[in-house]
Amino acid sequence: MSELHTPHAGDDRAKDDDVVALLMRQHGDIRNLFDEVEATSGEERRGAFRRLVRLLAVHETAEEEVVHPFARQGFSGGEQVVKDRLAEEKAAKETLAALDEMDTDDPQFMPQLLRLRADVQAHARAEERYEFTHIRRSTDVTDLAAMAKAIKAAEAMAPTRPHPGVESAAKNMALGPVAALMDRTKDTVRKAMGKG
Repeated sequence: MSELHTPHAGDDRAKDDDVVALLMRQHGDIRNLFDEVEATSGEERRGAFRRLVRLLAVHETAEEEVVHPFARQGFSGGEQVVKDRLAEEKAAKETLAALDEMDTDDPQFMPQLLRLRADVQAHARAEERYEFTHIRRSTDVTDLAAMAKAIKAAEAMAPTRPHPGVESAAKNMALGPVAALMDRTKDTVRKAMGKG
């Protein structure tokens, strides 16, 4: 089997000075990683799933720290929009936690993964429609760039490719469990935003 190449945010060499464009590219990375998990098996699937878990954890944490606070204050109805997104994120995190307990070869893994994918994609569409559109309309380029800087700092916490010299998924996960990763992401985002 030829090795799959999953495109990643940054492969297009965009400047990433617009938080909405950056988050949209991350949504694309997440879709691509779901594709990779579905199309592979064995160690390849385990590695792709680990990268997916890490990216989802960091992406959602960064949104909670950067996007949701802005949405709450930045536009009319923002509080309800954030409340709805948080409910979606909670459901997805519960499915993700159940999957994280399973082996990727378990017969129940793929049906659960497909359920998670549907939830994550519905959530991403809602964010793009109800949050991202309003952020772009109500934010100047300086704030878009500042928020993008914080998201980029978070993205560095969850590389979608294994670190150089770290060839196995098990070794790559030794960088820290997901809960610790989310805490480090919060600290990194807050520092990038001048709050830490």
